[in-house]
Parts: sequence; structure tokens; C-alpha cells
Amino acid sequence: MSGSSEDPGSGTDGGSGADHDDAAQHEGAAQDEALGEVEDAAATALSRARAVAAGRGLRPGMKPRRRRVRRGMEPEGSAIPTGRDPELLGDQIERMIADRGWRTDVAAGSVMSRWPDLVGSQVAEHSAPVSFEDGVLTVRADSTAWATQLRLLTSSILGRLAEEVGPETVVELRVVGPSAPSWKKGPRRAPGMRGPRDTYG
Repeated sequence: MSGSSEDPGSGTDGGSGADHDDAAQHEGAAQDEALGEVEDAAATALSRARAVAAGRGLRPGMKPRRRRVRRGMEPEGSAIPTGRDPELLGDQIERMIADRGWRTDVAAGSVMSRWPDLVGSQVAEHSAPVSFEDGVLTVRADSTAWATQLRLLTSSILGRLAEEVGPETVVELRVVGPSAPSWKKGPRRAPGMRGPRDTYG
């Protein structure tokens, strides 16, 4: 009987080892499956990225263009301007005018082009700016009467111009009358004539 007896725990140990082997195999299979899913997801993401890049005209090996941050969307810590930040067109023009000393010329051009708005339609009908130099605006009136009227309005016109184009831009308003007729040329001009004085006495 002693020869046929078996260790009661031997069968149990054998079964336990088989169970461990099966569990290890299942765990390895699960890891392989998870790794395969990750690789598939990575491949899918790469394919999508390539498709998007191709749609934007990018090719493999090309460096992506740096995107500029729009004004008002700067990340924290980038409040200091770098000189490459985008600006409004008006700001750039204003800086260029100031840097090149064009401010006075631009103001003078504004006076010339906006004369009716600055002095009113009635005054503008009988006068027009003809030149601007060294802060002196020369205005020609269409009659002697209107030249006198403009001289009386000089202070108010200068105040209006200071409001519109800035102080110290137009510092003097010079009013001239209509151009006098000339008798220097022409077939009926007699030698020795002194001009209008000989004509009108």
C-alpha cells in the first residue's frame, strides 16, 4: 500500500502551475492586443496629420511657418513688444509720418483738401489756399471785398485750423487779392506803357 500511495499535495501543485501558465499567456495576449491598438491609433493620427499637411501645401521636410500672435491674444509674459508684432495699418502710417518728419506736410495737405469743410462753403466759394510754407498759409480771394473779409476773419480761421490739424501747424494766414491783369504782352501793347495805371489813370 505504501508503494501505491501518492502525495496528496502533488496534484494540487501541478494544477496550480498550469493555472499560472494560463494566466501569464492571457496577460501577454492582452498586452499584445493593447499595444496593437496603440500602434493603430498612432498610425491613424499620423495619416490624418499628413492629410492635413498636404491640404495646406506642406511637404515632408518643410519647416512650418511661425504663426504670429494677434494683438490682444498674447500669452502671459510677452507684454514687451518684440518689434515683429503685427500692428494696425493706421499705427504704421502714423509712425512712418512721424519718423520721416512728414507731419507738417500731411497737415498742410489736409488743409488744402478740406478747405470748404474748415471755413464753410460760403467762404470757400470766394477763396482758395494756394500755398503753405514755413507755417504760413497763403489764401487767394476772388475779389478785393472778400480779401478784406478774410483778413477780418483771420483769427477765427486760425483757431479753426488749430483745432483740426493741431496747434503750431498754421501760424500765419496771408490773404491776397485776385490776380491783377497783365499788359506786358499782346499785339495792342504800346511801348512805354506802365500797366494798369496808364489804363485806368
